[in-house]
Amino acid sequence: MKLTKAALVTGFALAATMLYAAERTDPNAIAREELMETIGKNTKALGDMAGGKTAFDAAAAEAAKAALVEAAAKIPATFETQGGADPADEAKPEIWANWDDFTKKAGALEAAATALDATSLEAVQAGMGAVGGACKDCHTTYRM
Repeated sequence: MKLTKAALVTGFALAATMLYAAERTDPNAIAREELMETIGKNTKALGDMAGGKTAFDAAAAEAAKAALVEAAAKIPATFETQGGADPADEAKPEIWANWDDFTKKAGALEAAATALDATSLEAVQAGMGAVGGACKDCHTTYRM
């Protein structure tokens, strides 16, 4: 009986995962998610160095900074088209209703990333507060 229940639970979980993946079709939402993943990955790399989770590496820090600046600059263009409803989309409709504020917040992230000095651990540590603050400011308002 336990094997049957386990198989049933596994089957439902697999079906739910496949259904969730199958519903993920809006190219606008997919592009937004990919951009945010790039931002998150590079912010994490810098944050891990700043927090001592990984050793400071100036070349890796500069590469993460450059990728972060480039991705942040793409936010307005990537979010410009709301697209269709996608159940996996974490972007609130308020983005498009408050477009000027949203792009201002995106600009704040780009400015913070651009200003971040990636040449030393201390400089990365000093710059991460502004980067994290810009992310939080936007996510608090515009992310589900």
